[in-house]
Amino acid sequence: MKMTKKVFVGAMALLALVSTLSAKPKKAKKGKSNAKEITWMFWDDLEATTDLMSLGYAQVIERFNSEYEGLYHVTPITTNLEEYDVKLNALIAAGKTPDVYISNPGPNLTSVVEAGAAKDLTPILTGAEKTWYNSFTKGIFERLTYDGKIMAVPTNFAAALVFYNTDLFKKAGAKVPTTYEEWIETCKTLQKAGITPIACSAGTPWCLSMLAGYFCDRAGGPDNLANVNAGKGSWMDPTFKNGVGKLKELSQYFQKTAAGDSNDQATAAFYNGEAAMLVQGSWVIGQINGANPAFEAKCGVFSFPAINGGADPNRMIVKTDNLVMSSTTENEDACIALMKMFTDDVAQKYTAEVAGKIPVTGVNFDLKKAPKQLGYVKDILAKSTGTLGFYNESLATVEAGDTFDNAMVDIFLGSCSVDQGLQKIENYYKKNIWK
Repeated sequence: MKMTKKVFVGAMALLALVSTLSAKPKKAKKGKSNAKEITWMFWDDLEATTDLMSLGYAQVIERFNSEYEGLYHVTPITTNLEEYDVKLNALIAAGKTPDVYISNPGPNLTSVVEAGAAKDLTPILTGAEKTWYNSFTKGIFERLTYDGKIMAVPTNFAAALVFYNTDLFKKAGAKVPTTYEEWIETCKTLQKAGITPIACSAGTPWCLSMLAGYFCDRAGGPDNLANVNAGKGSWMDPTFKNGVGKLKELSQYFQKTAAGDSNDQATAAFYNGEAAMLVQGSWVIGQINGANPAFEAKCGVFSFPAINGGADPNRMIVKTDNLVMSSTTENEDACIALMKMFTDDVAQKYTAEVAGKIPVTGVNFDLKKAPKQLGYVKDILAKSTGTLGFYNESLATVEAGDTFDNAMVDIFLGSCSVDQGLQKIENYYKKNIWK
């Protein structure tokens, strides 16, 4: 990815958030007075959460503070996912960048890199920590590299798939679909049985745009997105209209409250048996099993359906959670120690065997101990022919991703047509990208 210079500007409204985000150090235990203090920012409440992956992160923090007592100490800064990027940007703008923080790949990571808020990890990973670097899965740093510089370290790997309630499918006599047409028939079968087919959040826009991105890729393949980002294509291309049109058609089978439901509410509707399907990343396994352990036995998984006459149906939306080190940290050694602990064998085995996500290292883990859903995910991934990122994280800028998200919500709500929604994205690109 080519990095361009950009001045990072923090609005006054964002700066006002900084005081509420400043980490409150825990009371130091005896022997910690000389410990190097660092902060780590994350998008979940580590004390209130039931998400098994978040609880795994909490264990890393506890283990770190115990093992390095008297030498290093980390204090988490936590917020909810929806507000995370805004609040992180406020801290960066105020010159209070957390020592280590989590980031999505794509434009969000690009923004902090271009703001000069991320440390170039290449000298560390190819130098003193080369053994650590070699422990990672081959190719895992591809979307984390800018002009040959590695700017983040991944902690886990997830794929977006369709999760379904096997009991509700059996009750309705519904079949697992492999094509879009079959999917619509499955939805109709479930609906006739009095079962809500799909839980989805339009209140959390990326949930809608994830489906739209899958449909667009299934309809037109990877070249369409690459071309439109490079100014060689158009958002008014028939394959984009086909893909987004299928999102609109499928949305009639969402729960009635989809417009206002958050992602957490839609997910809860699924694991509480109020809807038969949920399209989500496999990170949801930890959320589902943490909130309702009994649901694991009836939670099946299938690949996002193909579009007849479309492109490769075996490409998977995937993403990693990633750790970024502040470029201004005064305690680089402590940051490295923390990042290494997030990716050591203890943490990576937990990632698979408890949280049901895919490790980013070659750690050996017992699949029999892992949630059943992880086995289904791995079987589907074994047939994958390629990967793509979230559409809203794969566009030219963060703002382009936001424009795409908002257009999908408008189309879902009926405030604009498919053509009008795509025209909004086209107009954004004409004004801001295709210059």
